[in-house]
Amino acid sequence: MTTMTVLPPPDEGWFKSSFSNGTGACVEVRFDEGLAYVRNTRNRSGPSVAFNRAGWEAFLLGAWNGEFNMPT
Repeated sequence: MTTMTVLPPPDEGWFKSSFSNGTGACVEVRFDEGLAYVRNTRNRSGPSVAFNRAGWEAFLLGAWNGEFNMPT
């Protein structure tokens, strides 16, 4: 899996989960030129993390499988 920290793309096209509770403690995602960019909603002008398709799909499958659940 390849990830890199990059400057944020333009401010349009970002979205966050419909499960977001509106407190600002969320991440936003934007897809552009074969990459999935992820940024913190509290620091929209800060850096984002970019995943290629394989990395993004591996993350989604792991999340769906519960591999990233917070410890109790």
